[in-house]
Amino acid sequence: MDQVRAAFRDECVRLEQVLRDLDEADLDRPTPCPPWAVRDLLAHVRAGAGRLASMLAASAPERAEVDAAGYFGAAKFAPEVDRDRIDGARREARELPGVPEVADGFARAWRAADAAVAAEPPGRLVRTRHGDAMALTEFLRTRVVEVAVHGLDLADALDRSPWTTPGAAAVVVDVLTGGRPMPARLGWDALTVLRKATGRLPVTDAERTALAEAGIRRLAFGG
Repeated sequence: MDQVRAAFRDECVRLEQVLRDLDEADLDRPTPCPPWAVRDLLAHVRAGAGRLASMLAASAPERAEVDAAGYFGAAKFAPEVDRDRIDGARREARELPGVPEVADGFARAWRAADAAVAAEPPGRLVRTRHGDAMALTEFLRTRVVEVAVHGLDLADALDRSPWTTPGAAAVVVDVLTGGRPMPARLGWDALTVLRKATGRLPVTDAERTALAEAGIRRLAFGG
């Protein structure tokens, strides 16, 4: 938990710093997650980063049934679920019209989540909004995935170099590969793993074969 929480916190701090350096026009830039503009994608990231606070206020399930990799199942990206996700982010984006509001909203959300996690005992279980029963540490790993991978989307939209922190990259790679070592012959660095494994970059037939031979599957990962 300490390692995952540090990765979550460091990645959120880095994104918060980026947000406070934006100008108003940046919020309307298109992103690699259409039809979202930057402001919509940030509303989605804010909601995802802050979700733990309300989850931890609810009663815990009896046992964990899903791990971080299993959380990213295809059912979560069915057309009707994806449509709700897209429309919800666009509605929430309208509530935070400017850069200060966007940055402050994200800061409040992730800091409330971090404080809620810090107050919980080891082994705490949570139930996600999709109904998954998970260990808190496993769900927090999914939050690192969300903030880090969408951080790459935002960097692309803003024409900036990726700011992914080493700790977050390590957590995300571990989730995406199921803890298996990446085939050395691919020569991928951590950011390439993130982009390839989540569909941000195409995977060739040879790369797909190498991943399959290593027992690594691509996750279902939408917006």
